[in-house]
Amino acid sequence: MKKIILLLAAAILSLPVAADEGMWMLSLLKQQKYADMQRLGLNLSAEDLYSPDASSLKDAVVHFDGGCTAEVVSSAGLLLTNHHCGYDQIQQHSTVENDYLTNGFWATSREKELPNPGLAVTFIEAIDDVTDYVKKELEKDTDPNSMNYLSPLYLNNLAKAKAGEAFLQNNPGMSVEIRAFYGGNQYYMFTKKTYSDVRLVGAPPSSIGKFGADTDNWTWPRHTGDFSVFRIYADANGNPAPYAETNVPLHPKKWLKISLKGVGENDFAMMIGFPGATKKYYTSWEVEERRNIDNAVRINMRELRQRVMLDEMLKDPEIRIRYSAKYAASTNAYKNAIGSNWAIDKRNFEQVKREEQEHLAAWAKAAGKTEYPDALKAMEKIVSDRKDLRYRLWMLDEGIMRSIEFAQAPVKTDDLAEAIKNKDKTELSKQLAVPETAYRRFADKDYSPEVDKKIAKAMLAEYRRLIPATSQPAYFAEIDKRFKGNTDLFIDHLFDNSIYGSDANFNRFKSRPSVKALKEDPMILFAQSIAEEYKALNQALQGFNAAYASAHRSYVKGLLEMEKGKMNFPDANSTMRLTYGQVKGYAPRDAVYYNAQTTLEGVMEKEDPENWEFVVPEKLKELYRAKDFGRYQTADGRMPVAFAATTHSTGGNSGSPVLNADGELVGINFDRNWEGVGGDIQYLPDYQRSIIVDIRYVLFIMDKYAGAGYLLNEMELVE
Repeated sequence: MKKIILLLAAAILSLPVAADEGMWMLSLLKQQKYADMQRLGLNLSAEDLYSPDASSLKDAVVHFDGGCTAEVVSSAGLLLTNHHCGYDQIQQHSTVENDYLTNGFWATSREKELPNPGLAVTFIEAIDDVTDYVKKELEKDTDPNSMNYLSPLYLNNLAKAKAGEAFLQNNPGMSVEIRAFYGGNQYYMFTKKTYSDVRLVGAPPSSIGKFGADTDNWTWPRHTGDFSVFRIYADANGNPAPYAETNVPLHPKKWLKISLKGVGENDFAMMIGFPGATKKYYTSWEVEERRNIDNAVRINMRELRQRVMLDEMLKDPEIRIRYSAKYAASTNAYKNAIGSNWAIDKRNFEQVKREEQEHLAAWAKAAGKTEYPDALKAMEKIVSDRKDLRYRLWMLDEGIMRSIEFAQAPVKTDDLAEAIKNKDKTELSKQLAVPETAYRRFADKDYSPEVDKKIAKAMLAEYRRLIPATSQPAYFAEIDKRFKGNTDLFIDHLFDNSIYGSDANFNRFKSRPSVKALKEDPMILFAQSIAEEYKALNQALQGFNAAYASAHRSYVKGLLEMEKGKMNFPDANSTMRLTYGQVKGYAPRDAVYYNAQTTLEGVMEKEDPENWEFVVPEKLKELYRAKDFGRYQTADGRMPVAFAATTHSTGGNSGSPVLNADGELVGINFDRNWEGVGGDIQYLPDYQRSIIVDIRYVLFIMDKYAGAGYLLNEMELVE
C-alpha cells in the first residue's frame, strides 16, 4: 500500500500544471484562482487584474455593441475588436461605389472617422456581491410562484434603489444592474459607464478580415485577420455624450500595452471579456433536448435559408452587400450547432451529466436532503412534458420568424386604421413615412423583396412538411384551401397583393388608403397569425418555466453544497469574466496534430482566386513574396497570423484581448475550434481551443498593408 501511495504521489507531482476550465469573476480571482494563475506563469498582482479602488486591466476592456468585447489600446480611446464584431457598421457605411467590405476602410485623420448611430461600448466600473441584500428583499415577496429571483426588471429596480437616484443623476452615462448567478443562488451588482459616440477608424478588406469565411469558420488551423478599429469619443469633460462634432477622443483610465514579443507553445495566456451563455449546469435530459430539438432544427432550417441567400449573393454585388451580415450571423450559429452535436455525441455528455446527477442523488440521500432528488425528478418530467411545444416553437422561430423577413410585417394596424377613418392627413403621413416607420421596413438598405420571396418559398415548404397542419398558424389553412397546398403560389399571392409586397403596391395604397385594404392585407394577416402562434406557444411553455427555474435553482444549490470547497464558476451570462490557460496545439483525431501557431504561408497555401472565401489581395502577396514583414516577424523570419490557446471561451468573447503573463496584449480572440464548441456544456481539455489573431499580424496589416502606421504611433508597443 505504501508503494502504491508513493507511486501515486510521484505521478501527481510529475503532472504538468494544466490550465483550468472556467469563466471566472474578476472580483473573486484573488481568493479563487490567482495562485493557480501564478503557477502557470502570471507575473502580475491580483490588483493589477482587478481593483475596486485603482485602475486595473478590467478598465481597458469594454462590452462592445452588446454582444462582443473590445479593448482600449491608446490614451486617445482607440479600440480593437473583431472584424465580424464591427461588420454591421462596416456594412452600413458600404455602397457599391464605396465598398468598404471588399476594399477595407482607413480614416486618414480623426475628422474622417465614421460615426455609428446605435453603437455603444460599456465599461465596468465596479462589481459588488449583493446576495444578502437581494435575498432580504426577496423575503418580502409572498407569491409562491414568483420568479422575481430571476427577473431582470425586479433585480434592476433593486439595483437602482441601492445605488440611489442622486448617484445615477450626477454621473452621466452611469447605470447599475444586478444579475443572478448559479440559477439565483448568488447575486452581483455591476456599475457600468456607457459611451454612445463610437466611430469607425479602420477595417481590413474582407479578404483579410473574413478570410476563409464560412468554410474555415469554427475550424483550426486558421488564417484570418479578424480585427477592426474604432475610437470612443466623449464630451470635453470626458463624460459620455451623444455624437457631436465637438466631442473629443476619450482619455481612458487604462489602456493596454502591446507586445511584439510573440507567443510560444505552453506560454501563459489569459482573456478578459463578456462571454454570452454557457450551460455548465445542464441535466442529461437537457443535453438530449439541446441535441435533438434546438440544434437539429437550427441545422436543418438554416442550411436551407443559407443556400438561397448565398446563391443570390454570388449573382449580384448589391445583394452581397445587403445580405453579408445576415448570412454571416446565420452560418455562425449554424456551424456552432453542428459542432455542439458532435461534442455531445463524441464525449457522451448525456452520460457525464447522468453520472453527476446520480452522484448528487446518492450524496443527498446519505445527507437526508430530499429536496435535491426531488428537483431532479421535477426537471426530468418538465423536459419530457414540454417536448412537443418546444419543437414547434423552435420550428416557428428558425423556419419562419428568423428566416422570412416579411413575417415581421406590422401586426398592430389600429392607429393607421383610425387615421384613415378620420382622414387625419398629419397622422397618415406620419404612419406611412418612408423608411422611418415600421410600416415600410422593407425599404431598408439590407433587404430585397425578391430574395425574401425565394427564401420564404424554401422555408415555408419545409416547415409545412415537418409540422402537422393542426399545429400550424391559423392563416396557413389558406394554403390548402385556396392554393391546394402549393406554398409557392401562396407566397406569390402575398407579394402580389400586399401593401408591402412591392413599392408599387405601397405607393398605390399610400395614394388611396383604405381600412378594408389594411384589414384584408394578406401579408399583415400572415404576420398576425405568426405572432399569435408564437405568443400561444410561449404562453404554453411559460407554464413550465416557474417550476423548472425553481427545480434548477435547487439542483444547482445541491451541487454547490455537495462540492463545497471546490471552485465552481457560474454559467456565462454576458458579464465580465476572466479565463486563463496556455498557448497550445491539439490532436483532433488519431495520427493528426495541429500546431499552436499559423503563419502567412498558410494564407498563400489556401489561396483560390475562383473562390470568394479564399481570395488573397495582390498587395498582401507582394509583401509575402518580398518577405517584407518588418518588426512583426518571428525569430525565424515568418509572419505569424493566428494562434490557439486552452482558454475557455464562448460567444461574446469575440474581440476579447488575449494577454501574456505581463498583462500585455498578444492577440484578439475571434473564434473557437470545431471540436471545442461543446465546451459550452462541458469543458474539453483535450480539444478546447480559443482561436486568436496574433497582434503582430494586426499591426502588420495596419502598418505594411494599409499604410495606417500612424495609428501605431499612439499605441505603447513593447519589443
